[in-house]
Amino acid sequence: MKRGKKYLEAAKLIDRTTQYEPEEAIDLVKKTAVAKFDETIEAHIRLGVDGRHADQQVRGAVVLPHGTGKKVRVLVFAKGDKLSEAEAAGADFVGGEELIPKIQNDGWLEFDVVVATPDMMGVVGRLGRVLGPKGLMPNPKAGTVTMDVTKAVNDIKAGKIEYRLDKANIIHVPVGKASFTAEQLNDNFNTLMDAIIKAKPSSAKGQYLRSVTVTSTMGPGVKINTAKLA
Repeated sequence: MKRGKKYLEAAKLIDRTTQYEPEEAIDLVKKTAVAKFDETIEAHIRLGVDGRHADQQVRGAVVLPHGTGKKVRVLVFAKGDKLSEAEAAGADFVGGEELIPKIQNDGWLEFDVVVATPDMMGVVGRLGRVLGPKGLMPNPKAGTVTMDVTKAVNDIKAGKIEYRLDKANIIHVPVGKASFTAEQLNDNFNTLMDAIIKAKPSSAKGQYLRSVTVTSTMGPGVKINTAKLA
């Protein structure tokens, strides 16, 4: 892959053989985020688990103290009083069964998170093939299947993110924007890592945190010394 001049200049600041302290890594990622837009800062965490086994799944949600810097559009599936409750909480889209064909047939996906009350999961389940592959399916572990739609919407708008393993047992999550201060990014990163460490399955053996890398959208990755995190 051909890299641009800015990327190559930025990459010179990073020693690929070094595992940096978290604060140092975040400083480097901020310095190497040189794109013309406000790049997202992401963490990529490889875990020593096998997500194919149900008892080694790592999945949950955490509210980042400073949010992600992205405006999150929330869709709530509910009925009765819960519809107006979701609207009052600031949900961007609220509805029920009438939204199914819009998503299924018209390909409408102008939302980032889906929340559903438990009594709507039968309806939402019909969208599994559309929402599942995009990671948008509501899930009780992530707090997106709940009767407390006010709390769910407020938490998401405040910076709640969901984390889950991909097929290679890596978690990919945003921890903020390049325009955030180093302190804000550190707070968010530490909050995320605390949650992931607490979510360690009891059946996981050996080293849990295999590797942790932080990177900006267009910049090179910076490896973090996992010994300081566990």
